Amino acid sequence: MTKRREFLKKTTISSAGIVVGGLGFSAKSYASIIGSNDRIHLAQIGIRNQGTVHINNYCRLKDSHNVALKVLCDTDEALFDAKSKIVFDKTGIKPELEWDIRKVLENKEIDAVSMATPNHWHALATVWACQAGKHVYVEKPASHTIWEGRKMVEAAQKSGLTVQVGLTNRAYTNVRDAIQFLHEGEIGKVYMARALTYKLRNSYGTAKDSDPPPAFHYDQWLGPAPYRPYNEKRSHYNWHWYWDTGNGDSGNTGTHQLDIARWGLQKYEHPERVYSRGGIYGFNEDDCRPNNCTPGTMVYGDVETYGHDRSMQETPNIQTASFTYADGTLLEYEARGRYTNYEGSDGKEVGNLFYGSNGWLEISGNTWRAFRQRETEPFAGSEVGDSAQEASLFSNFLEAIRSGDQNQLQCTMQEGFYSSALPLLANISYRVKRELRFLGDREQFANDAEADTYLSKIYREPFSFPAKL
Repeated sequence: MTKRREFLKKTTISSAGIVVGGLGFSAKSYASIIGSNDRIHLAQIGIRNQGTVHINNYCRLKDSHNVALKVLCDTDEALFDAKSKIVFDKTGIKPELEWDIRKVLENKEIDAVSMATPNHWHALATVWACQAGKHVYVEKPASHTIWEGRKMVEAAQKSGLTVQVGLTNRAYTNVRDAIQFLHEGEIGKVYMARALTYKLRNSYGTAKDSDPPPAFHYDQWLGPAPYRPYNEKRSHYNWHWYWDTGNGDSGNTGTHQLDIARWGLQKYEHPERVYSRGGIYGFNEDDCRPNNCTPGTMVYGDVETYGHDRSMQETPNIQTASFTYADGTLLEYEARGRYTNYEGSDGKEVGNLFYGSNGWLEISGNTWRAFRQRETEPFAGSEVGDSAQEASLFSNFLEAIRSGDQNQLQCTMQEGFYSSALPLLANISYRVKRELRFLGDREQFANDAEADTYLSKIYREPFSFPAKL
């Protein structure tokens, strides 16, 4: 370990590519220094909710993959004590604590960053990390817009670094077996897939603008997003339901299912047409009065929900989308955020259905079953999967860093981008209220200037996107 650090400090290599700090290393040459016996020093960016999942996974891999969580970074310092304790209790390491991602990226001891930030930070943080010579694990959806997703792909390719997108189903053995089964033609030619996210979500409520909590660096949390006064219903976890920071349920749980659908259809390209419709249904339009407000119920994300009460959210809670590929293959998506029946042989709340010329196949979690024609009993499938025993995308990320082989990655930046683009395209169609034709080779819409405005966004200074990658 000492020899590697001394080597980094004393040596200068002239190389084409992105320069890491003032050391004179290109990102690619820096990455190549990590050997099989070197400990990977990792920083976790974003430590609430899904960030805690990241923390627990890396702690679990401490010995088997020789990884150390050296830094925890989050804009909310109120989280530091509890999350730092997790790392210390599980690994014996007391991580450094930082609220500014830029300082983490300046740290020459950090080899890789794992990011569980709100969606609007994904692209900028990934590009900055690549330019700083850090390997990246970034949560889904990979990007907040189509344009920045393409820039993430370019940054990953130019740097030569390992960039993994957190579409975790790709690591599950049963899911991989189901996809192989489809690709081998076991239900015939697959002509359509359905991706389902039927998750009941009550109202997240309303609140007046206020001052942010004293430990919360709100301006840093906003980052590249347009400035708005702090509002508790637009920040922690609730950010999912606002266009400035999130992408709704289609970009949340939906990205996972859309990824499986595209993977099963073998579509390594953008769809040619997209049409999406929906809205916000099932909530009261008027504010509740003090005597009839629904008592708050704490749910995932450490936020409260309020039954049918009025909600401030902008993204739809009911949404359907239809994607058509150049050869006519169909991909359908549906989100139901209110009371509903489910689909599939035994009722799928979240999952996938594939339809072929000789039968159909369903995937739920990491379990699958296939049916011939009109038969009601499966002719193939898996045992109920145990996700705790599955190989994880996190271990795959660390293994690819050591090998330097990007082909080893189970979800590359390019793959993650194609899947993440699907909810982004659906949301654009939903917002402009019409079917759109997408020119995949140009990544813009055909003769639709209004729709094109949603392909990118304006970055707020000083959180600007680099002019040159």
